[in-house]
Amino acid sequence: MVKQVKQTFEDRIRVELKQRAEQQLIRFRRVATGPQAPMQQVDGKQVLSFCSNDYLGLANHPLVCQAVVKSVADYGVGSGAAHLVNGHSHAHHELEEQLAEFVGRERALLFSTGYMANIGVVTALLKRNDEIFEDKLNHASLIDAGRYSAANFSRYQHADLEQLAQQLEKSAAHNKLVLSDAIFSMDGDIAELDRLAALSQKNDAWLMVDDAHGFGVLGQTGAGTIEKFGLNQQQVPVFMATLGKAIGVSGAFVAGSNDLIEYLIQYARTYVYTTAMPPAFAAAASVSLRVIQQEAWRREHLQDLINYFRQGAADLALDLMPSATAIQPILVGDAERALALSNALWEKNILVTAIRSPTVPKGTARLRVTLSAAHSIEHVNQLLEVLAMHKA
Repeated sequence: MVKQVKQTFEDRIRVELKQRAEQQLIRFRRVATGPQAPMQQVDGKQVLSFCSNDYLGLANHPLVCQAVVKSVADYGVGSGAAHLVNGHSHAHHELEEQLAEFVGRERALLFSTGYMANIGVVTALLKRNDEIFEDKLNHASLIDAGRYSAANFSRYQHADLEQLAQQLEKSAAHNKLVLSDAIFSMDGDIAELDRLAALSQKNDAWLMVDDAHGFGVLGQTGAGTIEKFGLNQQQVPVFMATLGKAIGVSGAFVAGSNDLIEYLIQYARTYVYTTAMPPAFAAAASVSLRVIQQEAWRREHLQDLINYFRQGAADLALDLMPSATAIQPILVGDAERALALSNALWEKNILVTAIRSPTVPKGTARLRVTLSAAHSIEHVNQLLEVLAMHKA
């Protein structure tokens, strides 16, 4: 009898890394020097970047930077403790009130990251015998939140609201929660939030929306996808958005009723048991929010760039996915081909990341182009010129 050799952790790690490398799926980090901007110093060379989620170009805005410096002078660097101990500063409190007013909700609550917000909300709200319903292309944080909760977990095909309706109607759960991205981060398409809200209300379910990629960008004032669709607190009881994308800082918040926020303060473990975000980040986000409200030209310019890029991509017959947002994925399909195109752009001093499995389904590898209000028409033309040289 042959004795079976036990595979160690190190053996398994090496095997899985080797498999990923053979499939052209290894991901790696480049090192940037200096602030977020269209022209960046990355891995020692100057490149034109189309990778950042800094959609409004606020990550290095002078007023936002000055707010950090002033707040560090006022509060120091770290918050020192969790919000419920002694880490909840006036800067945090002021930002929460500002965010609640901006999105038309009774109250808001800060979290250190969007991932922590989604995990904290879902695991606090859902108990055994409750049920969660999610779009299959939701962000990993929403998928993980569903998995970590004690509730039953159902997923529907991307944007298939007929399938969702059937799942909701069949569900015997007393408490039901529908979770959806507002803008899907790898496809760039916008969820039909008006239909999702109506469907949720019809089936006595709550709707939670993750507006990480719409907050600050969409809507008349920049209040996000809920403003674009005109949805109130009753229609979308749980609203989450991040502060590290269009806002240009870091962190996240959840907004809703007084009761919801008070409940999360008591029961959301990712809020209760972690150190509060630095007060300087809260102060910077407050200033950024005011800039967004005062400088509507940033959203207008971004939309002009989106339209211009889409027309240019269509003229080149690129396989552009149907997105009206700052996320403009060029579908390639094969992971090796997507990586080769990304490397070809890099050789021409343009940074566009190749997105491959497991971030997106196998066979749907893509170049994920993201546009920012900090870009110019000339920047977009540079990208289109190089894409024209390497199109399939």
